[in-house]
Amino acid sequence: QVQLVESGGGSVQAGGSLRLSCVVSGYTYGSLRMGWFRQAPGKEREGVAGIGRNGIKIYAESVKGRFTISQDNAKNILYLQVNSLKPEDTGMYYCAATDSPKWYFLLHGDFGYWGQGTQVTVSS
Repeated sequence: QVQLVESGGGSVQAGGSLRLSCVVSGYTYGSLRMGWFRQAPGKEREGVAGIGRNGIKIYAESVKGRFTISQDNAKNILYLQVNSLKPEDTGMYYCAATDSPKWYFLLHGDFGYWGQGTQVTVSS
């Protein structure tokens, strides 16, 4: 019953910013860990950021200092603020959820619930 609906993707120039959103429904508050993943054409899906039930956040080294994951618990919305975008950030961005204690490894195989994806395109 868990559903994730994303929005906020778009096309921007290098150095620009976007705010991705993911509305989560069909779950009990506080029962899931959340994450953001991305996949570029011809590449494997990779973890970008995650947030645990305790609010602790983790980031891939490639985005640390530029991306920020956050959540509005009252509205059940997960956000990913992406700043200082680079062309290599281009890809389909997915929000995902898991109840696994291994969430902090950001392995896509550990996440059982996925959004539809939202495209982020960064031009040079």
